[in-house]
Amino acid sequence: MSLPYLHPYLGLSNGLNTLHAAGGAGGIGGWVELGRTTLGSAGDIITVSSLADKRYYMILSSEINSNVSPFMRLNNDSGSNYARRYYPSNLSTEYTQTVLDNIDINTLSGTPFKFQMGYWANYASKEKLGIIQSATPNTAGAGNAPVIIETVGKWANTSNAINRVDVINENIGDFASGSEVVVLGWDPADTHTNNFWEELASVELGSAGDTINSGTITAKKYLWFQCYTKGANTETQFRLNSDSGSNYASSRSSDGGAYSTFTSQTLSKINATGGGGSYTACFMNGFIINNASNEKLVITHQVAEDAGTGAGNAPRRSEGVTKWANTSNQITSIQIQNNSTGDFAAGSILKVWGAD
Repeated sequence: MSLPYLHPYLGLSNGLNTLHAAGGAGGIGGWVELGRTTLGSAGDIITVSSLADKRYYMILSSEINSNVSPFMRLNNDSGSNYARRYYPSNLSTEYTQTVLDNIDINTLSGTPFKFQMGYWANYASKEKLGIIQSATPNTAGAGNAPVIIETVGKWANTSNAINRVDVINENIGDFASGSEVVVLGWDPADTHTNNFWEELASVELGSAGDTINSGTITAKKYLWFQCYTKGANTETQFRLNSDSGSNYASSRSSDGGAYSTFTSQTLSKINATGGGGSYTACFMNGFIINNASNEKLVITHQVAEDAGTGAGNAPRRSEGVTKWANTSNQITSIQIQNNSTGDFAAGSILKVWGAD
């Protein structure tokens, strides 16, 4: 069966035979690391400069310390040339801000660290558009739900490609040593083979079942996973390192609604239907910050078919963040778990990539 699949080199694949590692055919032309800055001591600015001109950027960033509030600037532009629309999961209202001198990517002050994952379209003669998810674990423990802000932003510059990214603290503390910004690039003309994302697992169910297990994977600081599940009366959730204890907490928005929180759960709670499993198919995309000594944050998006096939039935969606309240171990396996009465059908699939 042909499976819908968002390929990590920004393609949409329609078949299992095209599910390569995180690059183009044969691993050529995927996401390449353009620049990285990791703080060796405390500071208020993380700068990644001299970036190659690529059509698309992926930016991964993490800020360590409780009293920090990060914002982003591009090309060191501090003029009133930014605007954003955002929805924080700890509130119930969407906000817009215009004529800004930065794009705020802060999630919640007073939390131990923050993690952002974002895409930017980088065409020199067009305003630059970005989609950013910023997450924090909130207060420690599975009894406290994580917080996420979904932001779309633009830099109203139509003369220059992005060549510099600054993440700047505007609060009283400092970014601690180890805080980091990584900028990846992709362009249709790329032919490099030094792809940032390494394929760690590829698993397809040969028969119906309730779990798709990655098996043991190499521990990496950043993980990217995608799964496609099919089967009547299914609900697509996940566990990490086969932990079935009450060590998970999630914040989830279903179909654009207000965020719901779930604490002390035995698995994630990020299903797209928002109230019980009745999928017949689901696609999920997720990014993870995977430091052993921190609670693990998983930013996910789901689209699901649960009302019937055909263009007369709209799909369901969810956006959210899950934390795994483990501060001792890195993730070394991912389990896609059915949480309803049916079974995942044969042909359901899980892919995992990683990078340090």
